[in-house]
Amino acid sequence: MKSDREASLQRFHPWVFSGGIHRKEGNIQDGDWIEIVDAKGTTKGFGHFQNGSIAVRVLHFGVEQPTEDFYDQKIKNAFHLRLKANIISDQTNCYRLVHGEGDGLSSLIVDIYNKVAVIQSHSEGMHRDRQLIAKAIVDLLKVESVFYKPQSGENAEYLFGATSVPFPIVEYGNKFLVDWEQGQKTGFFLDQRENRKLLGEFSAGKKVLNTFCYTGGFSVYAIHEGAQLVHSVDASAKAIDLSKKNIELNGFDSNHHACLAADTFDYFKSTAEKYDLIILDPPAFAKHRDARHQAMKGYQRLNAEAIKMIEPGGIIFTFSCSQVVDRKLFYDTVMSSAIQANRDVKVLSHLSQPADHPVSAFHPEGEYLKGLVLYVR
Repeated sequence: MKSDREASLQRFHPWVFSGGIHRKEGNIQDGDWIEIVDAKGTTKGFGHFQNGSIAVRVLHFGVEQPTEDFYDQKIKNAFHLRLKANIISDQTNCYRLVHGEGDGLSSLIVDIYNKVAVIQSHSEGMHRDRQLIAKAIVDLLKVESVFYKPQSGENAEYLFGATSVPFPIVEYGNKFLVDWEQGQKTGFFLDQRENRKLLGEFSAGKKVLNTFCYTGGFSVYAIHEGAQLVHSVDASAKAIDLSKKNIELNGFDSNHHACLAADTFDYFKSTAEKYDLIILDPPAFAKHRDARHQAMKGYQRLNAEAIKMIEPGGIIFTFSCSQVVDRKLFYDTVMSSAIQANRDVKVLSHLSQPADHPVSAFHPEGEYLKGLVLYVR
């Protein structure tokens, strides 16, 4: 490391940027485990190397090399955190077991869907170590299947067992079908679990619009808690099909729900329907800083349309999952939407990701999901 770039390691930040490297010794290849030393030659830690802006993902701090049971210990620690957070129960058998930097395993995601583990890697190092990771999961949890899904979607494979998809899970007593093979991310947005539960508490007797609904998570909670009517909108026909199946799986009929394959902005323009409760949960509008300005225009337009549409006294749940959009910027953008819509808006709650998506105190970038509950007069 360059002597003037070592401060981040002192703060236990898990990324070493390429500009902080003074020199490399040996024929280092993408995915190799490497040793990190400071300018004085003192070992600071170990991690995966990759050519790119983030050159090293630090997985172990200190002078001692990681042992053979490294993944066993890391994943066991992550599981114990979930137990302490009381996430797993007979009413909820799906959760995130490993949340990247939040669990000290940068670029690794592991989601549990009942007896199935889905691994997603965002680096060559985790790709190369996938068999070790799968073995650690199987030894700890006795799952029946482990599916590996790299970020690119290529070379996906079952590392252990196999299970037909879509596969049923239970979340707070609500049933959902998950397709980890073809679905977005690992197949289901587990990070919205607590926000879905909160949404249900506002739903009784309401007309609800769930935009960017994906597989209908918010919709199922709303109907289960007594919503008068729920409309689920998504541009993906596959998502709409799975939404319908999830509604049926929970025993709800079409009298309380309608699925619409449509672009959300187009739907706002075309509908004359009025709603008491609207959910705005779009995909990440900005995945890197260069796209942030344009993304904020999208968030502003989306929220303004919803604020204009909603009935007086209505509630809006609005979210951003863009990591490069911080909480203050999102708040300010939503408030500018309220000004544009010329409505009186009050903030009832600030929302975030749940305990099985922990944020390391040394890696604040791990807080990506932010949301607001708005009351509109």
